[in-house]
Amino acid sequence: MATCWQGLWAYRSYLLVFFLPIFLLPLPILVPTKEAYCAYSIILMALFWCTEALPLAVTALFPIILYPMMGIMDASEVCIEYLKDSNILFIGGLLMAIAVEHWNLHKRIALRVLLIIGVRPALLLLGFMLVTAFLSMWISNTATTAMMVPIAHAVLDQLHRTPTGKDVEEGSDNPTFELQEPSPQKKETKFDNGQVHPVPAASLEPTAQQPEELRFSQGMSLCVCYSASIGGIATLTGTTPNLVLQGQVNSLFPQNGNVVNFASWFGFAFPAMAILLLLSWLWLQILFLGFNFRKNFGIGGQAQERARAAFRVIQTEHKLLGPMTFAEKAVSLLFVTLVVLWFTREPGFFVGWGNLAFPDKDGKSMASDGTVAIFIGIILFLVPSKIPGLTPDPENPGRLKAPPALLNWKTVNEKMPWNIVFLLGGGFALAKGSEKSGLSEWLGDKLTPLQNVPSPAIAFIICLLIATFTECTSNVATTTLFLPILASMAQAICLHPLYVMLPCTLAASLAFMLPVATPPNAIVFSFGGLKVSDMARTGFLLNIIGVLVITLAINSWSYPIFNLHTFPSWADTNNTANCLATTPRP
Repeated sequence: MATCWQGLWAYRSYLLVFFLPIFLLPLPILVPTKEAYCAYSIILMALFWCTEALPLAVTALFPIILYPMMGIMDASEVCIEYLKDSNILFIGGLLMAIAVEHWNLHKRIALRVLLIIGVRPALLLLGFMLVTAFLSMWISNTATTAMMVPIAHAVLDQLHRTPTGKDVEEGSDNPTFELQEPSPQKKETKFDNGQVHPVPAASLEPTAQQPEELRFSQGMSLCVCYSASIGGIATLTGTTPNLVLQGQVNSLFPQNGNVVNFASWFGFAFPAMAILLLLSWLWLQILFLGFNFRKNFGIGGQAQERARAAFRVIQTEHKLLGPMTFAEKAVSLLFVTLVVLWFTREPGFFVGWGNLAFPDKDGKSMASDGTVAIFIGIILFLVPSKIPGLTPDPENPGRLKAPPALLNWKTVNEKMPWNIVFLLGGGFALAKGSEKSGLSEWLGDKLTPLQNVPSPAIAFIICLLIATFTECTSNVATTTLFLPILASMAQAICLHPLYVMLPCTLAASLAFMLPVATPPNAIVFSFGGLKVSDMARTGFLLNIIGVLVITLAINSWSYPIFNLHTFPSWADTNNTANCLATTPRP
């Protein structure tokens, strides 16, 4: 009997893929309407996404097959949804992130900031959180965590050693800093998404630590993965759910006037990120360092000696990077240019360069954030990585060799997460299918009783629901499934759609409790020293804090940014024609 159960468990993915479509067949058979057909497709994809019976990106391709066969949409209409402007923005943003990683600019930034902030326990915690959050605003949360965790463990190793004269004067080398060098002593940790990250062998061999040192090590590890998730919410390209929101808004409400762009999102999400990061730092400090703030800030002889030894380690590694190369300076300049162009394209509170240089008939910018990202991305393939000169080719004497460009396609192809492009497209196809089939209108009618519930209560409940759901499901899949439903609900009860869609998007990044919730959590957990209970205990209160911060954000400074006081005309579709004539909510 035990062998039978083991066999079923081993083949669970095959069984789910075979039986779930059959189990759900009564819905389209008994209710032969387009709404039921679309609901069948969405429920089937949701179950596959939740169980991961198929890779997430493969499940995202289902609408290409199901929608034409069920008469919901033409195949040509469905396929267009898979490469919309939000996908282009994602690809363009990743091109810059890959260039930053390729030239090791992120490590230079991290070490420099740590040198400025210092290595006293409380400040060290804050320093790692600030650096990780800033980097994850621009490059992937996974890459940021994979780089910062070894640095954190190397610094902790110095702090927990008994200081010697040599340590204080010079610091000591630590193999965990060698992130870019392959080593036969390194093992690999493979996650469900197929990504492989090297795990230094030193991290897999725990040394004897005092309880106080162990708690600090746990706090340091958790601060890195948590701040990576928190930092990603600050920018539109920081984490994929943000782009899902932009794409869904543009797909469901084509006349929205580009209400969600880089500048408006940053104005809304950055303050929320800063508040959440500060509160997280205070919570981690209290939980893992205690209330002895004099000790937390390293006031004491032996603590200061250890801090100096750890400081020397960071200083040594920063010196090993050498002066900034031409490539690093070029990437830095292009990065700053990209951010400035994003902010000034169509900021809303003054006329942007997009409105002046490339206006449409209504004065709106025809160039999008995706246009800017791809423009800078192409420049990365054109600018040489060294100052141009007559450099001889060492492989072919007598011939000259041009320096390579800042970015090449081989590097991009290896590091670009193409699966996310398909996953984004699948979400946009789902939203369009819901609209075309009439499922959105039907669902909105069923949700009209919620009109009697206060708006802040609705936002708070949505945040709790999404924060719970995202602990065990991909944050991209979570936002993809819930955003069209919430948009329909908002239209039905005459509520500004962004009032419920924004909290849903932010709450999808509050995956703090389980190692499997996000790749950053899994990376930190793989380094050892943490139990699931440690992460769950710490993450539970962080989830509550996150929900409260998001509720504060959506009921305060988001109002003037997105004009949430009134029901927008661009959301006035057939099922909401009476909303503009009634008193809007909120």
